[in-house]
Amino acid sequence: METSLSYNNISFYNKNRRPKINKDKVSSWLTNISEREGYKIIDLNYTFCNDDSLLEINIQYLNHNYYTDIITFDLSDVPREIEGDIYISIDRVKENAKLNHSNFEIELMRVIAHGLLHLMGYKDKTKADSKRMRNKEEDCLLLFK
Repeated sequence: METSLSYNNISFYNKNRRPKINKDKVSSWLTNISEREGYKIIDLNYTFCNDDSLLEINIQYLNHNYYTDIITFDLSDVPREIEGDIYISIDRVKENAKLNHSNFEIELMRVIAHGLLHLMGYKDKTKADSKRMRNKEEDCLLLFK
């Protein structure tokens, strides 16, 4: 794993996938989102990988044997402080973009925001929680543009 950028306590790693994103802009955007929600980013790590790598993590740590686009680990013990590791499958993001008739960059930004929102307490297991999460993702995407 190599780090490609660390900004304001946010780091991006490329395990076996390297998406083309403006990491300064994304880091600033994530900081803006967290501050608007009353959170401070202490240490936030994004790792971009392929389906197989994320499946291994899903099986090993969550005992789930299926593909997913994102896995978020909340490492914070302090309320309103964000410390976490977020793993994103670029393969799933590409597939989701096709399925949702979206472009890759927008779908990637949605998933990146989704992980941060999880670390701020947003859930997506119930229909109501999922709708609230989707609305927050849309709010985040508006801030990115």
